Amino acid sequence: MSTTMAKKETVVPKWYVVDGDAQIVGRLATKLATVLMGKHKATYTPHVDTGDYVIVLNAERVRFTGDDVSHPRHPYYTAKMDARTHERYSGYPSGRKVMTLGQVWERHPERILREAVRRMLPKNKLGRQMLKKLKLYVGTEHPHQAQQPVEMPEYLLPKTK
Repeated sequence: MSTTMAKKETVVPKWYVVDGDAQIVGRLATKLATVLMGKHKATYTPHVDTGDYVIVLNAERVRFTGDDVSHPRHPYYTAKMDARTHERYSGYPSGRKVMTLGQVWERHPERILREAVRRMLPKNKLGRQMLKKLKLYVGTEHPHQAQQPVEMPEYLLPKTK
């Protein structure tokens, strides 16, 4: 018996669509990272990008666990969004910006989920290439109808209570 290794020329990626409405950020990010890496396939090879493309709709409506806090525009706003911080660095001296997740949600709501997925991918060129296959959209419309995306199968989604 021999082990088969996937080659980047033979990999044919699929396109999946996920609705992020009321999904918990960490659990959804774990499943998305698994699909982007290709670990859900039998042909998974660590040094080859065998993953699939993922389109996430309603990326602004993801939620965190914790006590609900009333918010005029976010139905799933929790206390964790004010407690957790998000850091970015411009590269210049004194260029460190620290914001709460609530402030990040106000300006770039899709950035919360993108960062969660990015941190679960490999920290190298391959991981950056995998992250490009994640398409996040605010709202229910996306411009990828030509790729004929299908709904993500139930076994690849996080379990809901």
